[in-house]
Amino acid sequence: SGGHYRPPHCFARYKSAILVAYRNQEKYLHHLLYYIHPFLQRQQLSYTIYLIQQIGTGSFNRAKLLNVGVREAMKDEEWDCLVLHDVDLVPENDYNLYICDEYYPKHMASAMDRFQYTLPYKSFFGGVSALTPEHYMKMNGFPNTYWGDGGENDDIATRIHLAGMKIVRTSPHLGRYRVMDYNEETEIQEPWRRPPSRHNTRKTWKADGMNTLQFRVLSRTKHPLYTKITVD
Repeated sequence: SGGHYRPPHCFARYKSAILVAYRNQEKYLHHLLYYIHPFLQRQQLSYTIYLIQQIGTGSFNRAKLLNVGVREAMKDEEWDCLVLHDVDLVPENDYNLYICDEYYPKHMASAMDRFQYTLPYKSFFGGVSALTPEHYMKMNGFPNTYWGDGGENDDIATRIHLAGMKIVRTSPHLGRYRVMDYNEETEIQEPWRRPPSRHNTRKTWKADGMNTLQFRVLSRTKHPLYTKITVD
């Protein structure tokens, strides 16, 4: 219930919250849930899957939704690890452990099939990443001001460095992900380009993040395979 699981025959060494920013992507969600539950159970983790849904038809704000997810998930449990997960990515290797690095934020989706299993550019931090609650608060979370797609991942990578940390990456043979694509027109033919930055992160990171987060929870419901938090 609520997408929560703990191993029945042993004491789990790690507790991970899986946070998915979401809006009207039902096919992707069903696909992800079908794969991710057995995958996490084989790793013998204690975990909960949270879906943070944005209402309305305005621009999508993935970064702010993940801030909301962290704030709400931490009310339930003292999680060891916060795994920030795009809804359209499925892990390919069971040894890609959904746990945090002790010292630094971890980028897990280091090899996606869309990019021929390489990074699209050196500072890429998108797809799936894992941070401890301490990491997350140290960098003041994610920016709340990125409306629409792209850009926020570079802001986050910059924040990590400004907060005195660095990015560690899962090795490419473990961090392999399949990108689900139900929209054949969006097939990427040309090389993927880094989105242009629209924010001066160095000036704004301390004043835009978890310390300025404002939102309203409209509902919080436990579904058989996930907890859904709907926010305005």
